[in-house]
Amino acid sequence: MAENMTMEDIRKHVRVYMYVFTALGVLTVVTVAASYLDVSFYPALVIALVIACVKASLVAAYFMHLINEKRVVMGVLISTLIFLICMFALMIASHADQEHIASLL
Repeated sequence: MAENMTMEDIRKHVRVYMYVFTALGVLTVVTVAASYLDVSFYPALVIALVIACVKASLVAAYFMHLINEKRVVMGVLISTLIFLICMFALMIASHADQEHIASLL
């Protein structure tokens, strides 16, 4: 496959990598800026998770080449993401339950 690539193909791939690198840099700045927001725990958690998921998706899709992989790999990635969301939902529910119990005491 590498033997059949032209200079234009290589330039196109490098251009895509530079766009992804720039997007990751911008999202890192957004992450730092979001840490200075004066919001409560849950909105801050949601903001941080959304930014982190976008960054992780970019890395997985382009640098790990999952954007061109077969459906099985994407299915595993999506099922892992669903499992991660369920685990975070359980964590948030547990934290809310602890706050509720503490307020009753």
